[in-house]
Amino acid sequence: MLLSRRNLLLGSGLAALGAGSLSACSTSAGSSGGGGSSSGLGIWYWNGGLSDKVVEAAKTQFPKDDIKPNKVGGDFKQKLQTTLTGGSFIPQVTGVKGEDMPFFRSVADKFTDLNQFGAKDIASTQLAWKWAEAQTSDGKQLGFPIDIGPTATFYRADILEQAGLTSDPTAVAAATSTWDDFYAFGQELHGKVPASFPVPSLATVFQIIVGQLSDRFVSKDNAFTGGSDEMKQAWDTTVKAQALGINANAAQNLGPGLASGLIAMDLGAAWHALDISDAAPETKGNWRVANNPVKPTNFGGSFLTIPAATKDKQAAFDVIKWILGTDNQGQAFTDATIFPADPAAWKLPALTGGDEFFGGQKTIDIFGPAGEKVPAQYVAASDSAVSAAYYNELTNVEANGKNADQAWTDAVAAAKDIASRQGVK
Repeated sequence: MLLSRRNLLLGSGLAALGAGSLSACSTSAGSSGGGGSSSGLGIWYWNGGLSDKVVEAAKTQFPKDDIKPNKVGGDFKQKLQTTLTGGSFIPQVTGVKGEDMPFFRSVADKFTDLNQFGAKDIASTQLAWKWAEAQTSDGKQLGFPIDIGPTATFYRADILEQAGLTSDPTAVAAATSTWDDFYAFGQELHGKVPASFPVPSLATVFQIIVGQLSDRFVSKDNAFTGGSDEMKQAWDTTVKAQALGINANAAQNLGPGLASGLIAMDLGAAWHALDISDAAPETKGNWRVANNPVKPTNFGGSFLTIPAATKDKQAAFDVIKWILGTDNQGQAFTDATIFPADPAAWKLPALTGGDEFFGGQKTIDIFGPAGEKVPAQYVAASDSAVSAAYYNELTNVEANGKNADQAWTDAVAAAKDIASRQGVK
């Protein structure tokens, strides 16, 4: 199970209800088929996707636009896809989750090019890699970034100290700067404190390492790259944790593992701090954050977009620009731990203060530089479907004892088949 508090998909039964419940959701937003301002400026987002306080303040800031926010539950992607395809009850502004943007880029005609309204000028002061995630091959800007998910290593300082290891973030980063170093550090930790592990699950490690590669599972020219030497090395590095006996195999029991100390180290995005504090509030003050091995990656981070059906696109863009202004991104971090996509917001008091849950550490000193250093990666529309084969086989390795080499062979074969059915060369 991959970690993401903004990426939890409901079961197929609930997903199937998406089309049936869509009309009710949209009506409450006051949207119309043509996206006309006469029925209000409807904004679709999900719980935790935006600061509710900032959205409410936008109503006062833009009284003539009659803003009507709607938090859509369930499978957001499916509901948005259904309403865009059906052409009715389309919101004037809608969120798009980062993991879903590759798909929606493939139907770019359903959205507005924000460069028409000055997005390119704003982007010049922002994170190029994040804005590029919402750009089409011909340069259209489909989304305005809401947030990002720069990754780091979370760890229990008290457990590291119990093992006789350093707990200083700078020293921990230096001691785990490569994956071999990370595993050696983790072996010493687990050896001294056998009830604690440095790896929560194989999927957690694999997701980080894949984010550090030059190519993911499908290349920019739509060729299958999931069997490359680079991907095989990522696989071998991941399953090494299983061979060394330092994998907690806690994907299905993450919360209890964080609370009990079973998971002494974790790898995740800035927003994962809230997952940890929610799951293990009694460990407040014991956690710290250090740099990832090798380099940071990014998990998640979403966008606001304007559907092509929206009539008053300028008004919609003005609202987006205000909601995602620097100060409001700082407010969103305070309200919902939404890590700002705007680097200027990282200098606001909301982000520069010490975090009590992390022993007073100024975690922005880790996540800020990490956000700047995230490597740009092309993510194909088929990436999620193709990658599923690898995560399924990693589960077989850690939960069922399957041979890692056979699991790799089976993962590549299954991924190729999925890729072929997705139109990948």
